[in-house]
Amino acid sequence: MASRSRCLLLWLLLALLLLALPYLVQTSQQREILVFLVINALVVASYRLLTLTGEWSLAHVVMMGVGAYGTAIVSKDLGFPPPLAVLTGAGLAAFVAYVLSFPLFRMKGFYFLIGSFAAGEAIRLSWRLSSLRDVFGGPKGLRSIPTFGEIELFGHTIDFWNATAFYYLALAIVAVCLFLLWRVERSRIGMLFHALHWQDKLAESVGVDARGYRTLALVVASGFAGVAGGLYAHYVGSVSPNAFDVSQMVDVLIWVIVGGTATFYGPLLGLVVLTVLNELVLRELGVDLARPLIYGGLLILSILFLPQGLESLVERARARWRSRREPGRTVSAG
Repeated sequence: MASRSRCLLLWLLLALLLLALPYLVQTSQQREILVFLVINALVVASYRLLTLTGEWSLAHVVMMGVGAYGTAIVSKDLGFPPPLAVLTGAGLAAFVAYVLSFPLFRMKGFYFLIGSFAAGEAIRLSWRLSSLRDVFGGPKGLRSIPTFGEIELFGHTIDFWNATAFYYLALAIVAVCLFLLWRVERSRIGMLFHALHWQDKLAESVGVDARGYRTLALVVASGFAGVAGGLYAHYVGSVSPNAFDVSQMVDVLIWVIVGGTATFYGPLLGLVVLTVLNELVLRELGVDLARPLIYGGLLILSILFLPQGLESLVERARARWRSRREPGRTVSAG
């Protein structure tokens, strides 16, 4: 009971911190960073769902782009309201992932990784084709995407073009999505994802459809990435092929690897720590252009000295705390 009370208290403190963050930062640029941080939280959390099956994709950011382009097209050309447009973009991303699953899941491991990169680049480069310029806008992409607009609430007008207002909107949507992802992982389906990662042959021997469940993980992860893409499109007001290139995918990989994938919060921890490092440290020092070099160095150091990610530090701290409260408990060195 005491541990549950502490857990609820921690969740309450986290919620209060997230609600207060826009008023704790000093500039509008930092508030915009908070918006992208929330959107990227959904990207890394959805990506982790796929890694539970043991497969790592290089097309996840492109799936985010599919959601962004889908949202932009239906809201701009068909007049869909932004909430419906985001759901449509997410559904389109999930459908594209389902189609790609047929060739991709003929491969495993390294070959799946390379195959996903090729498929993602084929999709991304198709957005640049001059023959499809009327649909995707060519290299410059699509502009003037409708925003969530304004709403009247308790006699006050809330303009979602404002970074603070959009932060709260994105926070609410992403919080619901993260809860759904957490519930999926904790469900029987999530346990099967773990089984496919560690003992896929054994799982298949007892009747588990390995390809079917891996396809499900890819489709669900891509759908949530599509939601993130829809939020991105409506906030920025434009999308372009370069916004979803391989460099963005490398950032996602680094966030996830540095944070760790053993726990749900690991990738989120990596995202927060590296974003703070980049935006509040490197940018203030004027060396943010060296970010790829610094990120690469951090990735190598993490693999060498912290192979289980930043989340392992949290688990060690929790174990030490428990050992102090229960003197008979021993703390594992790992």
